[in-house]
Amino acid sequence: MENLLPIAEGLLFLVGDEGISEQQLSMALDISEKEAHDYLDQLQVKYQEDTFGMEIVCYGGVWRFVSKALVHPFAQKLFQNSKSSQLSQSALETLAIVAYKQPITRVEIEEIRGVGCDMMLRKLQARNLIAEVGRSEAPGRPILYGVTEEFMDSFKLFSLDELPELPDFNEQQSENLFD
Repeated sequence: MENLLPIAEGLLFLVGDEGISEQQLSMALDISEKEAHDYLDQLQVKYQEDTFGMEIVCYGGVWRFVSKALVHPFAQKLFQNSKSSQLSQSALETLAIVAYKQPITRVEIEEIRGVGCDMMLRKLQARNLIAEVGRSEAPGRPILYGVTEEFMDSFKLFSLDELPELPDFNEQQSENLFD
């Protein structure tokens, strides 16, 4: 049988922040879950070497690539010193959701925005505008996000009570939007 390790690595990369379970990998490669676990375990060991800026983690049965801690200060500088110091519309939307609804999980943000927000969360964390503030008690114990002092300073706020009031938006108004 051919060496499926590079294919497992490629699939792990392709799934990105969503990650992959041993069951998903076993189905994709047509192998047992134990073999899938062994491949993922081998990759995890490989990426522990100091020659890589990424590592493989497994939380809640889902395996994914993450950057190593040594990369974080440089990522922060990269995002702070990017050509455009202004936030994109999607970053502002994500930031506003976190500010108004904190503490909030990635999934809750995605439900509100209707699109994935992994990259936005990473960019906002790298700019130190949001941070992990704990873990939810929901299954899988997802990360909870909240705004930082840097956010408060950037928007010249003394407290979150200074955020503008959100307009009341009821179901009847939303139906009228689509008429």
